[in-house]
Amino acid sequence: MQSLIKYEIIQIYMNKNTIYSGFRDMVQKYPDSPAIVEDNRTISYSQLDGMVDSILTKFYERKPEFVGIVMHHGAEQIAAMLAVLKSGAAYVPVEPFLPKDRIDYMMKTAGVKLVITDEYCEDATPAERSYSDRSIPHGVAYILYTSGTTGKPKGVIQENHSVVNYCEAFEAEMHTGPGDVMLQYSVCSFDIFVEEVFTTLLNGATIAIPSEEVHNGGLKKVMDFCSRHGVTIVDGFPYLIADINKQPELLPKSVKLIISGGDVIRASYITNLRGKGIRIYNTYGPSETCVCSNYYRVDNAEPLEDGTFSIGKAIKGVEVKILDKNLKEVPKGETGEICIFGEGVNHGYLGNPPEQANFVTLPDGTRLYRSGDMGYVLPDGNIAFLHRRDEQVMILGKRVEPEEVENVLTDYPKIERGIVRAFVDEARLHYLVAYIVPRSGFSLHDLKEYLKSKLTDFMVPEFFVEVKALPLTHRGKIDMTALPKVLKEGSYK
Repeated sequence: MQSLIKYEIIQIYMNKNTIYSGFRDMVQKYPDSPAIVEDNRTISYSQLDGMVDSILTKFYERKPEFVGIVMHHGAEQIAAMLAVLKSGAAYVPVEPFLPKDRIDYMMKTAGVKLVITDEYCEDATPAERSYSDRSIPHGVAYILYTSGTTGKPKGVIQENHSVVNYCEAFEAEMHTGPGDVMLQYSVCSFDIFVEEVFTTLLNGATIAIPSEEVHNGGLKKVMDFCSRHGVTIVDGFPYLIADINKQPELLPKSVKLIISGGDVIRASYITNLRGKGIRIYNTYGPSETCVCSNYYRVDNAEPLEDGTFSIGKAIKGVEVKILDKNLKEVPKGETGEICIFGEGVNHGYLGNPPEQANFVTLPDGTRLYRSGDMGYVLPDGNIAFLHRRDEQVMILGKRVEPEEVENVLTDYPKIERGIVRAFVDEARLHYLVAYIVPRSGFSLHDLKEYLKSKLTDFMVPEFFVEVKALPLTHRGKIDMTALPKVLKEGSYK
């Protein structure tokens, strides 16, 4: 009997502060409340938990460490993720439309031995029993792949406890819960997806998932979907917010909260959304620190001189400081690197890419992440973001290393030499330009098809410039001043 009691105590400790245990708490509190709504069905919390065990029956005894999830968006995809988490494994999410080579690379480097697809879930039978929750707070929850300087994507490792902390921080600031409906709009391999799904399911709210036809059918179709399902929260890149701002009449009256993340939001993006009783937030934080580290409410705030907004202050369980190159805090108002401490800082990447050096352990054991972003502390204590320290840029809200694109470009056999550089358009958004020295038989169409087979669409340069040779400085580096700059008109002004 004593050993049984001891086992139960250990299980309670192990399952505390994990994603699945948080979801299970909501199942017990709100079993009949809607967890997911789609145009053709509504799934309650208890039904979703049943789907989790149904999928779990197929692999629970195999005890995989990492499980790939390559599925279209819907309730089954969410259930598959929760099933992996409940099993004690970590999931590796990938969109089915990505190039096969890229998917294969991610699965191989993550050591994935099992891949869950739409077909895998089709014949999952109702579970005869509820399976034990093997998740632990410091167990790996998922791996998200981001652009890497080595020419290959790198896998960011995130643990259960960090996601749970983020969900608690989100609720503390946004005050969401039962009755709220969150639009699920982001791709599964980006932080916004984590925010859309887990802050909702761990706080008793509802996820609204549009079909691919609706999602890809333009803003009106998406907003009509939001209206049909009473969406109260829209979470997305600044470009989605800017599109809504152009046609504010499309936004349903049910929407009370808009969250912008993944890139800089400008005051011009929300001119028509202010004064409508909608809270609008600017959020900041790299994947390496679990979704977000900073929040700032902008609907009732004045922009900075450059037309952007502050990124605000650190969220619950996180500390953010502006440090110099020696990791010493700079005086308020002086420029330094935005460095993040606390619950969200993970253990880095799979393997040992060069970027692992951005995770630093101080002599006292404190861990921090050097974001590579430059900023300063404003007089009111909020933080202003300035620019990147390195060459990494944001394209359509997603991080891109031009060097990764360049490495793929120069592997193309019909190119003698090539470089990829990022520029800023009139709306201060980044775009990529490729400068190429072609070989005989070169075809731009074939090059683009090749890049699309190796990279996601947003990573393919917008412009290609043919040059006879790449100009060099006397030190042997590319002389960018000698290359023509391709100008691009801004999308938003």
